[in-house]
Amino acid sequence: MIPSAVTLVEVGARDGLQNEAQPVPAATKIALVQRLQAAGSREIEVTSFVSPKWVPQMADNAEVLAGIARSEGVRFSVLTPNLKGLEAALAAPRALWPDEVVVFGAASEAFSQRNINCSIAESVERFRPVVAAAHTAGLKVRAAISCALGCPYQGEVTPDAVEQVVRLMKDIGVDHCGIADTIGVGTPRRVQAALERALKHYPLAEVSGHFHDTYGQALANILAALELGVHTFDTSIAGLGGCPYAKGATGNVATEDVVFMLDGMGIATGLDLAALVDTGGWISGLLGRAPVSRAGKALLAKRGLAVAA
Repeated sequence: MIPSAVTLVEVGARDGLQNEAQPVPAATKIALVQRLQAAGSREIEVTSFVSPKWVPQMADNAEVLAGIARSEGVRFSVLTPNLKGLEAALAAPRALWPDEVVVFGAASEAFSQRNINCSIAESVERFRPVVAAAHTAGLKVRAAISCALGCPYQGEVTPDAVEQVVRLMKDIGVDHCGIADTIGVGTPRRVQAALERALKHYPLAEVSGHFHDTYGQALANILAALELGVHTFDTSIAGLGGCPYAKGATGNVATEDVVFMLDGMGIATGLDLAALVDTGGWISGLLGRAPVSRAGKALLAKRGLAVAA
């Protein structure tokens, strides 16, 4: 049942950098995506088309998207939480359009009310015109279901609650469903239970996992997902990112760590681990810290390279 090949969606340039307190220049973001492409990344979440008032780090979204020389066969996605964001993403010439847009909804009523002041059902319904417009433009729509394994406000989130959001996303025409452990509290059996609910409504090729490593469970959770045949996962170079609404939540699982594990299992990713380690060390250095990736730090140390504390 475990797949022989896996697709990793690199989210470091968007989800990884969006909450950085210090400004990250557009040129750095562009260079990061170029390096990721050179390392073999073929699915990259590049930026967010959101209000700069709420996410100032992504205010350069159009500049970043226009500045990247896209390699052949590489697909770009962008976060568009509303119709205004989608229209902004499509304001550029057709050649600069993303291939996919991302919307998101929580599996926790408490999280939804606390952060966007509406119910889950209301939040998903707001995406209906976004999905319709994206499809009219020929773009795929991917949904991320956040807090699918636990919520910082209400605690436990049940598989039934996850399936409710999956159904709502399916109803508005979303093409792909991602199950996201936003605060990193998921464990393997609970992850499988959540994914199984998504798989009742979407085929294997259109279900993915997004895991944070707060409690050191991300790799175990990916292995559990692989046992179900799931073969698409979000990862972030150097473990960049986190959830600003979840106190203590660490970043996304590091791309380098996932590739090291999958290489060891003989599962193809198309990614060059050495190049990823270089990239993780490079961006972490620019941000003034060591990579979160354990594999990245170990391999840099093995080369005799100093890793910033």
